[in-house]
Amino acid sequence: MPTCTQVHQTCDLGNAFDGGRHARGKIGFVLLATEQTIEDDMFALRPDGVGIHFARAPIPDSITVESLARQADALAPAAATLLPDGSLDVVCYACTSGSLVIGEDRVHDELRKGAPGAKATSLIAGVLKALRTVGARRVAVATPYLGEINRQEADYMAAAGFEITNIQGLNIEKDSDMILVRPGFIAEFGASVDTPDADALFISCGALRSIEIVDILEQKLGKPVICSNQAMMWDCLRLAGLNDRIEGYGELLRDH
Repeated sequence: MPTCTQVHQTCDLGNAFDGGRHARGKIGFVLLATEQTIEDDMFALRPDGVGIHFARAPIPDSITVESLARQADALAPAAATLLPDGSLDVVCYACTSGSLVIGEDRVHDELRKGAPGAKATSLIAGVLKALRTVGARRVAVATPYLGEINRQEADYMAAAGFEITNIQGLNIEKDSDMILVRPGFIAEFGASVDTPDADALFISCGALRSIEIVDILEQKLGKPVICSNQAMMWDCLRLAGLNDRIEGYGELLRDH
């Protein structure tokens, strides 16, 4: 039987701790409640030593301008659930269409309310940075969206200084259908939307399985291809001060 002294003995914890598994950085993503692609993509792109954490904001399985606009008030509460110890380095709203419908400034303000110690970004912010980084001014855009979202996206990108040479969508409303589009079809569709005068092709939407085909599509088209989840991870890593080069997912992650 242990003695009282042994039961109440405490350990010296002076040398007990290290930086943990994620000492290089911690990134949090606020997802749509319906999202089924982004988590897998972020784990596929995550460098060793980087932690990735997820929260979800309510939305019906209907991606419209109206449903996306209503997400604005849900961003801060969702972000607040991400590592409330304050160790989060970057927080990102992981929805391309939602971040352009709500607007980067409002999105970033809401994220900062929930995670005040983290650098705030959004998927559309990452895409615009990525396009500028690869030197693109004229851009062809392939999306799964309804026409009303495509119109907003074209206007948003034009206001940010890009010339949209072509934008086409698949007219899909449900997030649960967007996740089912075959990567091979995405590559074919993206190639059909590209124009000779475009400096880059942008495949929009985090629900699409685009990271699987971005590298081979770049080789086929002979120009940079930016897709939502590739650009989002690149942006978050750079905001976290991490300059890892990642092969197999296009010029952006490989060279920039």
